[in-house]
Amino acid sequence: MEKKKSAVWTVGSMMAITLGGKILGLVRDRMLTVNYGSGMEANAFLTASRIPRVFFDTIFSSAIGACLIPVMGELMEKRGRKDAMRFAGNFMTVMCVLCAVMSILGAVFAGPLTWLFADGYDEATASLCRELTRIMMPMVLFAGVAYAFVGILQSLDEFNIPAAISLISNVAIIIYYLTLNDRFGIYGLAVAFLVAWALQALVQVPSLVKKGFKLYPSLSLRNEEMRKVFRLLLPVMVSTWVLPINQTVNSRFGSRLFGGAGVSAIEYAFNLYTVIAGIFVIQLANYIFPRLSRESASGDPEKLKGTLRSAMGITLFVVIPMTAGLFIMAGPVVSLIYGGGRFDAFSVEITSRALRWMSLGMVGYAVQFVLSRAYFAGQSGLVPLIAGAVSIGANILLSMLLAPRLDVAGIAIASAVSFTLNGVIMAVPLKKRGMGFFDRTFFTNFGKQLISAALMAAAAYGTLRVLDGRVGKLLTLLAPVCVGAAVYGITALCLGTDEAKSAVRLIKNKLGGCGANEKDT
Repeated sequence: MEKKKSAVWTVGSMMAITLGGKILGLVRDRMLTVNYGSGMEANAFLTASRIPRVFFDTIFSSAIGACLIPVMGELMEKRGRKDAMRFAGNFMTVMCVLCAVMSILGAVFAGPLTWLFADGYDEATASLCRELTRIMMPMVLFAGVAYAFVGILQSLDEFNIPAAISLISNVAIIIYYLTLNDRFGIYGLAVAFLVAWALQALVQVPSLVKKGFKLYPSLSLRNEEMRKVFRLLLPVMVSTWVLPINQTVNSRFGSRLFGGAGVSAIEYAFNLYTVIAGIFVIQLANYIFPRLSRESASGDPEKLKGTLRSAMGITLFVVIPMTAGLFIMAGPVVSLIYGGGRFDAFSVEITSRALRWMSLGMVGYAVQFVLSRAYFAGQSGLVPLIAGAVSIGANILLSMLLAPRLDVAGIAIASAVSFTLNGVIMAVPLKKRGMGFFDRTFFTNFGKQLISAALMAAAAYGTLRVLDGRVGKLLTLLAPVCVGAAVYGITALCLGTDEAKSAVRLIKNKLGGCGANEKDT
């Protein structure tokens, strides 16, 4: 019981810290929209900041997230902490050298990269994008160090500091907007982003020291652990390419819409999408990944299956209503968070449209995010590789077909289908691996969640229709959300959804624990 309470507390605190970081991220994005709208500078900056992140995501984040943690977890389980630390130092040294090389190459080839990411820009926007890209390419190196530290700390069961790094970096960028933006403009903003990424690495150093981490720098590629990393790397890399490559595809098609403003619409919509989904999904996946890695290394398939089943049940219980709610409330969400200043009614409308249709892929996004960790924990990348390749192909094909007809909505629908395909393809083979969770109980709960979400969506929509235009933006958003959440919770409980019953038991236990503590006092 204590262990379960500790897990709930850890995930809860991670979500609270992440929520703070995401809220500050929205403040940061709002400052961008208010100051730069969806015009030339905003479009150039969004693409230029995307390029180093895509470089890092497609090549190195997969290695750090999916290779470092499982191999380090296996070493800690079988050979002890010191050998795990030596491997981490070796891994980190190699990755930092590779990140530095990629930073230099990205700056040198900023021109071709700008064309690749946004071939629809006019010359003035493309020129600005090239200049900003050269400034921001060192983000690849800073991100490599920061995420290597994240992987090491999570392997050592420290989750709160890694969860807080975006909070700290967002504060740095917000300070720039408030103090220096009028003086240095968009170029200064690019430098501020670099400083923010460097801070993400620096703030983790005290926790690493406290955990007893010692850096053993080494460029060796011949030891067994590094060979294992490179065996895993290619399939893992391809499987994690879905998100960054899809974003690249979306940016390229978006640059051809509305004089380049399609880039801003897709980027702002996706930022909101990942904030809403990521607060829960990413933190849950980050929490269970080291646990799945240790359970896989210990050779206990039942424990592994139980952890995965529990994670998927909780994920769907939370994400299904998020999907329904975001589809209904996309307009008020975008209007409240981004509307104002240079972000005019047209910008609000196209961003809302992108977010509404993108939300339909949220369940697939969540499922593939959690399931990929199960495969990586077992040091297996073939199924995620196949799923990733199929979903990327689907996104490219559907974007080509739908973007000319449905503009940003077509790009968003392509992304939603891509994420859903990815999740489905990864889920099917799990049964053969002894980790399948598709049984009668799963589908019964899934059906109850869909019914609850449908009633929630109807209640939220009805409330929105009554209030829209009659009250302020904040109440127009909050009232339907609160009504919908209440309807979903009550309906799920009345239908006997397992996760709803578990939530009630947890609340009762907490209240009972508080009463006992007061009594003891």
